[in-house]
Amino acid sequence: MTKKDLNQNAKYDQKFINTFEDQFNFGNKPINRFKISHNNKALEIFNKPNRLSELKKEIISIKNCNLKDSSNNIILGDGNINSPIIFIGEAPGVEEERSGKVFQGEVGALLKKMLAAINIKIENVYLSYSINFRPPEDRKPTAQEIKRYSIFLKKHISIINPKIIVLMGSTAMEALVGLSSKITQERGRWKEIILNKKTYPIMITFNPSYLIRFPENKKFSWEDLKKIRQKIKDLNIKI
Repeated sequence: MTKKDLNQNAKYDQKFINTFEDQFNFGNKPINRFKISHNNKALEIFNKPNRLSELKKEIISIKNCNLKDSSNNIILGDGNINSPIIFIGEAPGVEEERSGKVFQGEVGALLKKMLAAINIKIENVYLSYSINFRPPEDRKPTAQEIKRYSIFLKKHISIINPKIIVLMGSTAMEALVGLSSKITQERGRWKEIILNKKTYPIMITFNPSYLIRFPENKKFSWEDLKKIRQKIKDLNIKI
């Protein structure tokens, strides 16, 4: 019995191959099938400023809103728009409305110290609010107002596309997670939310303005901060 030689030089029917894949390539080098995803990521980063600008216009154009009508300035966000972590507060105050910037004065100074305690520079994170206008007399936003602005908040987060979300205060918690329970019952535990088919880890903690009024709760915030630091380490995030 003789062994039949295989014809190693046989040619493939290119027309037949093309019915399966338009660009069916043969070669010795592996094909980089991640090239498109890299390009999409670069395009996403490139488009962030424009998308944030469009979001700001959308919020400004909102109709029949007491928050907007009583405020002199819209506060969208500040910081590194490509940061892997976003901190979301409740609503701007007097100093934020006046300056057009987030977390000013004593509140901003405390937040800066809190971040420094876990070796994070405040300029390396992205900061925003769940409500983009200062409520009259700094009152707590109503449930209807929180729900209305939560639409913009979720769009905002999707644009920044962080790896970790930190919600500071009950308004931020209600806006994104939908919980109206006491923040003391929810803080300090990791939760998750899905936005645009992507899952984000969330840590709920106290707002710095609350800690200024009730400094005895700083010890609980410190426990939350340590968990955030550990999550950054676990996810191998550079910040």
